[in-house]
Amino acid sequence: MSINKTPTNRVYTYIAQRGVVSRADLMKEFDMSSSTMTRLLDDMIADKRLQESGRGSSTGGRRPILYETNPTYGYLFGLEISRIYSSMGLYDMHMNRLSAIRWKMDESMTPDVFMSKVQSAVRKFMKQHGLEQSNIVGMGVGAVGPLDRERGLILDPVYFPAQGWHNLPICERLEERLGFPVLLDNGANTALVGEHWALRSEHYQHMLYVHVGAGLRSAVMSNGQLVYGATDMEGAIGRMIIQAGDPANPGSSIDGALESFVSVHVIENEVREQNEPWSFELLVSALSAGDAVVQEKFKKAAAYLGIGLANLINVLHPEQVILGGALINAHESVFETAVEVARSHTYYYPQYKPLFSQGVLKEEAVAAGAAVMVLMQLP
Repeated sequence: MSINKTPTNRVYTYIAQRGVVSRADLMKEFDMSSSTMTRLLDDMIADKRLQESGRGSSTGGRRPILYETNPTYGYLFGLEISRIYSSMGLYDMHMNRLSAIRWKMDESMTPDVFMSKVQSAVRKFMKQHGLEQSNIVGMGVGAVGPLDRERGLILDPVYFPAQGWHNLPICERLEERLGFPVLLDNGANTALVGEHWALRSEHYQHMLYVHVGAGLRSAVMSNGQLVYGATDMEGAIGRMIIQAGDPANPGSSIDGALESFVSVHVIENEVREQNEPWSFELLVSALSAGDAVVQEKFKKAAAYLGIGLANLINVLHPEQVILGGALINAHESVFETAVEVARSHTYYYPQYKPLFSQGVLKEEAVAAGAAVMVLMQLP
């Protein structure tokens, strides 16, 4: 996600993140002459990107004009592509959700079928809200990795029920169907962007997001910016070694990775080994109903997740840790167990106490964050 750092973009993003600001606030933040700032604000008012929002309190002179972004300047789509459920939302420039839809990802959801559903939903939402093509700023996509973000490719994901998701030029294919720009990033990254946006009044700078579903995904924010590695790092958390196996044999296969103990598929497979052909939905129902065997399976997975979280926390020292995904949402006991174990293994605890939550946006985080990604790309 490469942000266009033009002066207009930087000022617009600053105002969008803070809601309402005065010209004096902007002069303190940006190294611009008074005349340059005035001209920039006048231009953004003229093209309806900004609007006046009344007047602030007087500090002795005239009450200052307050500025905010114009919610109807344009509209954004956010699309989540995941392995269990995918979703899409339509948002205005204040990130108010106007419409949303969700799809179950089964064997029929090939890329062509899925993109046809996306195209149909986009047209439906635009008609419902009286929007033209020119009103749409773009679509952000938060997808399961690994990805090539710059080229807009979904590379080699695992556990997709349908065929055809390998080496998929998702941005190009969607742009051909929709007629507006499409940006791509990992779903964990967009979820963290979305949650950071929702919590922007708290001014968190160091955050960790972990998604636990069909697989494990994570994203890290430092100094308010997403952390990217030399290669796609979204699924790296799943390869964290929590059981060494045979360290004396470096070439041996690794069975002690975190993903071997924590995921929807791990629990499903353990139950199947006991000749119980339950789906994850049935397992969640059994968990809520108090089935002792199923409760133990979820508790064990949550405890291992807590160990993995403690390892990340002890290295990264985030202020806020957000957990999401199907396994976390299955039952409150999963979140509670994972957090309890993580805290008990956190270095410096209790002097250092990261905040744990399931986020503000929860299941909407990936799609909403993908839309925020587009908003922050405005030239």
